Amino acid sequence: MARRRKGRDVHGIILLDKPVGYSSNQAVQRIRWLFTARKAGHTGSLDPFATGMLPICLGEASKTAGFMLDASKTYLATARMGQATATGDTEGDVIKELPVPDLSPAAINAAFASFCGAIEQVPPMYSALKHQGQPLYKLARAGKEVERKSRTVTIHGLELIRWEKPLLVFRVHCSKGTYVRTLAEDIAEKLGNCAHLQALRRMEVEPFREDDMIGLEELEKAVEAGHQDALLLPLDAGLESWPVLELSGEDQVRFTHGNPAAVRSSQTGKVRVYACDAQILGLGEVRGDRKVYPKRLFVL
Repeated sequence: MARRRKGRDVHGIILLDKPVGYSSNQAVQRIRWLFTARKAGHTGSLDPFATGMLPICLGEASKTAGFMLDASKTYLATARMGQATATGDTEGDVIKELPVPDLSPAAINAAFASFCGAIEQVPPMYSALKHQGQPLYKLARAGKEVERKSRTVTIHGLELIRWEKPLLVFRVHCSKGTYVRTLAEDIAEKLGNCAHLQALRRMEVEPFREDDMIGLEELEKAVEAGHQDALLLPLDAGLESWPVLELSGEDQVRFTHGNPAAVRSSQTGKVRVYACDAQILGLGEVRGDRKVYPKRLFVL
């Protein structure tokens, strides 16, 4: 018999303002400990040197994580022009130096414009992507470099925040899978220079907003007061764009037993399924046969 993991059955999402120096896994384990939660996971990692929004799913909320991975994100990035590093950020050794030119805002914005929309991006060697089962960063640390296929990502918007030579601060709204380190390097190359990220802060993960974040210190104070659960968002908060479908009676029973249930609506697609008493039952997909098929069931 599998050993039952210790902790409480607590369900919901906490939007951690991850501090610098924490890996995403370390942040998850810290939150799990603070909530004494049996289960916890995150919905998209942040590098240790980066700060900002890290949605952490507790309990049954973890079943929604896979559906939130496609969310677009907004970052505030600080690029140090004139120096390239092996990792593209502050954690790597400087491998190239160039004189930093006097750049005008117009020149910077013109470079930004060339990166807006769908672009091809080659993932960096220092990333968690795998090559023949090995994470690329492990190969990079061993001094090996392998060919990486470019991937299509979408830059929804680039905004110049500040240019104070040699620091270029910009905001980027981008699709999943975008490496902001690589973007900063490519922008610098477009400007005839080189760069690495000195700082990176994730401001938003759709549909969540910057004001929804909570820092570790504030959370620790809430734990001391016994109020930490009040900070949790509903377990389906990351799927607010999904319509709500209400089931009752025999249809509710069928759905909660993992079987398709009849619906009256002709609408199709992914839905959040609730009981008539406002209790969430799970996630489903309504198909053309006017039945909702379970995708995830919640045990609350």
